[in-house]
Amino acid sequence: MADTKTTNLSRLVLKQAGRAKEKILQNLGKSDKTTDEIFEEHLTNFNAQQVNATRLHKDINNYLRCIRAMQTASKNLMDTLSDIYEKEWIGQDMLHVQAQNNEMLWADLAHKLTDQVVTPLNTYQAQFPEMRKKIDKRGRKLIDYDAERHNVQQMQNNPNRNEAKYIRAKEQMENAKRTYEVLNSELHDELPALFDSRVIFLVTNMQTLFAAEEVFHSETSKVFSELETVVDKLSKEVQKGTLPRRSMNRALPLEHNSAPIIQNSSMNSPPKATNGSSSMGGGKYRGHSPTRS
Repeated sequence: MADTKTTNLSRLVLKQAGRAKEKILQNLGKSDKTTDEIFEEHLTNFNAQQVNATRLHKDINNYLRCIRAMQTASKNLMDTLSDIYEKEWIGQDMLHVQAQNNEMLWADLAHKLTDQVVTPLNTYQAQFPEMRKKIDKRGRKLIDYDAERHNVQQMQNNPNRNEAKYIRAKEQMENAKRTYEVLNSELHDELPALFDSRVIFLVTNMQTLFAAEEVFHSETSKVFSELETVVDKLSKEVQKGTLPRRSMNRALPLEHNSAPIIQNSSMNSPPKATNGSSSMGGGKYRGHSPTRS
């Protein structure tokens, strides 16, 4: 098992080295290469088509992200307006209904673009990587064929060649040629077909996009027309002075209940004498000393 993997790896390395050598010789002009002008024209068209598809895919996805961002922003705005639009004002119910309609229109647009525009575009663009692999494989097989062809030519010009090796080299050249020609023939059919498909794809994709946008803007214009009518009615009520006002409960008047100040005379007045006597004794002793008889 390990020996098989090592052998296969060695063959792959040798094949890649041989291709690299052949390509260098061709680039230096020391070795001729098989050319196919019609294929080169198909390849030029394919490259331009792939660039355009990649660009369209990028911008459509960015557009869809913006649609979803606007969907969220629109919902947030309508929620705020519904919250601050007071219940007593005319058209409050209509405002809520139209806000819901607007939200559904945004959701429907995002769904249509995802399902009917982006998904087909993903399928269309997925063809290019697979086709590119096939084109690259065709290029490798062409180098292999040219290398085998040059090897045969060198051996053919050598009068001292080994006939057994020469016959084996011719067989390898023929095998390489058949492999290359099969791929080349398939690409001669597939590349023009893919290039022609760009027209019908673009027409279908853009028709779907523009139709979805037309419905969205037509319906949203009706929503905002209704919202404008609601606000106009509110404005007229303000001008006429007929706008309902919230009933506010009047504040009760403050009551000043001051309690009477009670003074304790026993705490503030000195004690009074009883029956004309003082606290120091009878009045007959006031200011005089008693005398003995």
